[in-house]
Amino acid sequence: MKIDPKINTMLSKVVDPELNINIVDLGLIYGAEVTDRHVKITMTLTTPFCPYASSLIQEVKDQLNKNNYSNVEVVVVFDPIWDPSIMASQEVKDLLGIW
Repeated sequence: MKIDPKINTMLSKVVDPELNINIVDLGLIYGAEVTDRHVKITMTLTTPFCPYASSLIQEVKDQLNKNNYSNVEVVVVFDPIWDPSIMASQEVKDLLGIW
């Protein structure tokens, strides 16, 4: 799904603390539905047992709230399972040594 560049820019400020890479470049954002001031973000995590899940979700909400989206819903899914060789940006693949 193509995501509004403004939303991508906002979410690129959210960084996975273990990898020190933003969640957009990691390919963790699967979708964003925007209606007026409501945003529904569909995302995944690098692992279902991510110890930073709650803080990443809160950071997503905080970034969007700071940019006048007053109603933010974050849905975490694991289908499809995150695969950095497919979902991460080329820069992240190069950084992580993924071919």
